[in-house]
Parts: sequence; C-alpha cells; structure tokens
Amino acid sequence: MFIELEPVFNNVGLKKEFQYSFFMEDSGVDVPVRVSGKIENRAGVVSLTADVAFQDTVACDRCLKPVVRSFQKQFTHILTASLNDEDNDEFILAEDMHFDLDALLREDVLLALPMKVLCKADCKGLCPMCGADRNETVCGCKKPVDPRLAVLQELLSDS
Repeated sequence: MFIELEPVFNNVGLKKEFQYSFFMEDSGVDVPVRVSGKIENRAGVVSLTADVAFQDTVACDRCLKPVVRSFQKQFTHILTASLNDEDNDEFILAEDMHFDLDALLREDVLLALPMKVLCKADCKGLCPMCGADRNETVCGCKKPVDPRLAVLQELLSDS
C-alpha cells in the first residue's frame, strides 16, 4: 500500500489512519496479514505506528506436526523526508513524499518471527534412523557409531 505523505509532513497535528490486508509472497506466511495503524505529525516529527496480525498453520520444526501460529505485534518508526547521515538506522527515509508500507512491514514481520516453531517446548522430534515420532513412541534404534571413531570403540570393548 502506497501512502501519500506530503499532507502529513506539511501539516503539524495531522493524523492519517489506515487499515488493510496484504500478502507476504515467498515468506512462509500464506495467509493475509491484517494491518491497522496511523501516521501522525506531532511537533514536526512524523511517526508511523502499525499493528500487524495474522494466524496461520505451519509444521513443527522437529516433528512436523501442524502448529497454529498466532502473530500480533505493534511496530513504530519515525519517518523523514531527508537524511543528513546516510548511515542512520533510526529514521525511515520517505523519498518523494510517498511510501510503500508493505515492504517495511514485511521486513518487520520477518525479523520478528521466531527462528524455530515447535508444537511444544519439549518436543523430541523424529528419529533420524526410522522416522518414528519420539513424542509418541520409543523406537529401538541405536545411535550409529561414527566410522572415524570405530577403532576407539574396539579399544574400549577389548578392555
């Protein structure tokens, strides 16, 4: 969603609210992401506040069971029409007085998502040998011996 920012930058006290949904293609989030928020000019400082929410189903990273993931977070940024220092990460540059909100929020969401999704905190995962779900059953598979250490295993078994 492109937002025209010229009226906000030029009028102290102006508030522009928005509410919409967008899709995050190629990100692992296959449902529409709901966004609501506002852009506000207070005392010449233009701030963006966005509430982002979605709920989808993903596979557990250890046992592959489906997990319902709920995401709800608020993001806040300060917008500026120009930067004095190009290495400044505190402000978001809004060139030409319009701004692509989807790209910024997509980045925010991807950085806020957890690295690992688990069905439960103590998920034991799948057996790498037989593929059995270790949360439901105990398989009889023995851990394979590293062939580089097999000679040492023979020395231990001889004594």
